[in-house]
Amino acid sequence: MPVKWLMHWQPNQGSTLSSQVLAEVCQCVEGFGAAAKDRKWRTTLTFYRPMARDGAAAPVNDVPRDLLGIALHDRPSAYFFILRHHRIILQADANVQLLMDKLQSYKARVVLHFEGSQYQLGDFQLRVGKCVPSMSETLRGIMMEVEYLPLSSIEKSRPIMEAFFDIWHETITKASLPGHFVISDSSFADYGLQDYYSPQHTSLQYATCIAQLMAAGRS
Repeated sequence: MPVKWLMHWQPNQGSTLSSQVLAEVCQCVEGFGAAAKDRKWRTTLTFYRPMARDGAAAPVNDVPRDLLGIALHDRPSAYFFILRHHRIILQADANVQLLMDKLQSYKARVVLHFEGSQYQLGDFQLRVGKCVPSMSETLRGIMMEVEYLPLSSIEKSRPIMEAFFDIWHETITKASLPGHFVISDSSFADYGLQDYYSPQHTSLQYATCIAQLMAAGRS
C-alpha cells in the first residue's frame, strides 16, 4: 500500500476556519499543477460509548470505553477500530457496524466525516477536504491527504514526502493564506506498526488528526 501523510490546517492567530479558505487551498493545489480527478472521497470516524445494560451503567472493566471506529474511503470492505488506551488497532469486515447495532453493546456518540476532492500530481495523489459532523455542515477542520504511489516503505519515502511538504508550504506562503498545514505525526511504533505502510497506519493518522483538531478547538 502506498505511503500516506495526513496534514490538517492550522489558522493563524486571530483567523478562523471557513469554506473560503478551503476553496483557496484547492486553488493552490490546482495552481500547483495537480489535475482534478472526477471522484469524491469520504472517510468517516465514529466515537463509540458502551451501552448501559439492564438499566445499569456498564462495568468499567467489562468493555473498552474509549473506542474509535474508522471507515476509510479506499477500504470499503473493511472497518477499523482503535482502542487508544490499549494501543491496539483492529480490522473487521464492514458489516460489523450492523452487528454492533443488533447487539447494542455500543452507541455512536459522535460521527465525523472527512470528505472532499481528489487530485493527481505525477506520482502523488492528493485529497483535500473538510471535517464536518454527520448531522450538520459546521466546519471542524480542513485537511490534506498526500499519497506517494511508488513506495510502501515509510522510511524510504520520508525524504521525498518531506521535500514535497516543503514545496507545498512555500506555495501556501506565497498565496498569503491565513494559516498553514501541520503534519499529523502519529506514533506508529506505539501501536506496533512497522515500516511497511498499511491501512492501520492511515487509521491511526486520522485518529491523531481529529485529536489535534479537537484540541485546537478547545484552545
